[in-house]
Amino acid sequence: MNIKAGMVRWEVLPFSAIDTRLFHDILRLRIDVFVVEQDCPYPELDGLDPDAMHVIGRSPKGAVIAYARILPAGEHDRPAIGRVVVDQVDRGNGVGRRLMEQCLHAVQELHGSRRSRLAAQAHLRKFYERLGYMATGPEYPLDGIPHIDMELNG
Repeated sequence: MNIKAGMVRWEVLPFSAIDTRLFHDILRLRIDVFVVEQDCPYPELDGLDPDAMHVIGRSPKGAVIAYARILPAGEHDRPAIGRVVVDQVDRGNGVGRRLMEQCLHAVQELHGSRRSRLAAQAHLRKFYERLGYMATGPEYPLDGIPHIDMELNG
């Protein structure tokens, strides 16, 4: 349907607040894009979802069309944003940028600053740079796709 960014309803939820239907819809989006569309079989259920905060974007009809998760800092000095995904038909209308803005707002609320890190697919480097992220190393393959580690210090 191609939803405009202003029409998306956003939620930030801990794993404990996600019911089975919503988790199904999140996994379906992640698998549809990362496994099927990108032809990249990888371990989607990595055990990290229970400790993450989940940023969910829904269409006016309630379909999950955008998603990301925020992992706690752990051994790193900043939280990580990952599994950033927008449904294929809803790309190009600012939904991805709005998703990242929602993530950064949540990181600020949860951790007191927007400082965060991510492993970006290399072709999205400029997208993340426009949000203030800087590359912290060279490109490397992750599950057969070129990635680059990036950090935001703001």
